[in-house]
Amino acid sequence: MAKRVLAIGIEPGSADYSAFPQLTPAMVRNHIEAQLLRLRGLGYEVTSCLIDLDEAAEAAVTVALRDERFDCIVIGAGLREPKERLLLFEKVLNLVHRLAPQAAICFNTTPADTMEAVQRWVAP
Repeated sequence: MAKRVLAIGIEPGSADYSAFPQLTPAMVRNHIEAQLLRLRGLGYEVTSCLIDLDEAAEAAVTVALRDERFDCIVIGAGLREPKERLLLFEKVLNLVHRLAPQAAICFNTTPADTMEAVQRWVAP
């Protein structure tokens, strides 16, 4: 049976790119989609959970975690930086811990290295 992965990240259209002027929402979305396709190509079942930066974020993560059981949950770098997102990151991490205690948790460093983050913890 294929390993199930949940990829949680910031909706590219909601992100602040001032620290990364070379990036655009379209570029980030393309990187995310490419990584999800790579994971699927390796045999993982992948669900994407892109969240906004408002009160709906926690609800979206809760729904994703309650709908399915996951072997691994990757939390995108956009949730950990900038430091103004620390509270949201902690909320998401605690939801994952509470609602998916069996899942490995991993972190990517960019939208382009999600596959490597997942493979550190679960084989397809």
